[in-house]
Amino acid sequence: MAFIDYYQVLGIPKSATEADIKKAYRKLARKYHPDVNPNDKEAETKFKEVNEANEVLSNAENRKKYDSYGKDWKHAEEFEKAKQQRQAYGGRQQRPDDGFGGGDYSDFFESMFGGGGFGSRSSRVRYKGTDFNAELQLNLRDVYTTQPRVLTVNGKNIRLTIPAGVKDGQVIKIPGHGGEGANGGPKGDLYITFSITNDTPFKLDHDNLYTTIELDLYKALLGGELMVDTFDGKVKLQVKPLTQNGTKVKLKGKGFPVYKKEGQFGDLYITYQVKLPTSLSEKEIELVKELSKLSES
Repeated sequence: MAFIDYYQVLGIPKSATEADIKKAYRKLARKYHPDVNPNDKEAETKFKEVNEANEVLSNAENRKKYDSYGKDWKHAEEFEKAKQQRQAYGGRQQRPDDGFGGGDYSDFFESMFGGGGFGSRSSRVRYKGTDFNAELQLNLRDVYTTQPRVLTVNGKNIRLTIPAGVKDGQVIKIPGHGGEGANGGPKGDLYITFSITNDTPFKLDHDNLYTTIELDLYKALLGGELMVDTFDGKVKLQVKPLTQNGTKVKLKGKGFPVYKKEGQFGDLYITYQVKLPTSLSEKEIELVKELSKLSES
């Protein structure tokens, strides 16, 4: 297996931080994504390399193994065990008779990983495939309802159903959709991180939604009916007379769907912002003056 410098693939130094790795991966994944480069084999290959590099370097434990063992990082635990056993027997000293005959114990690495002898353990040990990591970018409106999606990972299309209410930064695991295992071992898993943007007038906090709407002065004073937007349509509200600026009202069950709890929703909180008129007619000015006099008496 040829050695691939994952740091070079992402264009980052070995001293790169987790944030540096994430930033570089996002930039290159967008650049080489199959949707952006249809029928481009070179871009497809680059996309796979970028994903593979990110899968290793974004995981602190895997990165440490890769830095120490390069292309053999998946077998780091076996190498470490071999080192410990070799040290226990004094480096290159003869190992005790264990039924496999004598020999230089420094050959342990070779016998374990394909060199024959000592039982050829590498042909019997099964290794789980590499876990894949992918980022799925969606809009807040996309996750208001449960919906099917097709995700392209390493050139393969994966059909999945995205539950309503999934949150920004949330990670879900899809078993068996990672890299191929070695020696008949199981496939790795696919971990999807959701990156959700919000260009709606609503602020999401857990499962509750928050918004601010303008209320004209006269309706604030006298009360009346008001049509307001919710996430799934308009509703009619009854505004109480003498409603103050900053008054909050709650619409129960008009918030965001609760993740994996069918039919359950958070609440919608509306804050009234009383809007003063920017101009008045002469008649209105007279009426305001009259109202002012009445309030002083």
